[in-house]
Amino acid sequence: MDTQDEPIEEGHDEASIDDKIVGLAEQLRGDADLGHVDDLTTMARQRLEEAGLPADDATTDAVVGAVRRG
Repeated sequence: MDTQDEPIEEGHDEASIDDKIVGLAEQLRGDADLGHVDDLTTMARQRLEEAGLPADDATTDAVVGAVRRG
């Protein structure tokens, strides 16, 4: 049986790290607006790690700041 292991869309892997972080912040903001986030900093770090992005304090703080600024 064939499986889809990657997104089908062409260019799916062409986003820059900055674009990926912005997208992650937007997703996190949506989750927070729905009440699905208990600890924004912990969730931001976890999502960064899951996406294979830098999860250092500066990047995590930048994501949290972007979410809070809306």
